[in-house]
Amino acid sequence: MRLDDVDGTPVDTTVVDAASVNRIVQQAAAVGQRLWIRPADTPAP
Repeated sequence: MRLDDVDGTPVDTTVVDAASVNRIVQQAAAVGQRLWIRPADTPAP
């Protein structure tokens, strides 16, 4: 989940495979976005 910069509420949810997590984290870090990473409740299709 991407979190709002002001109050930390979730603004966008994306389910990805483990191989994509590093890319998403790097992109978020480059622009200063905060993420909440957790296992999905069900496997991604």
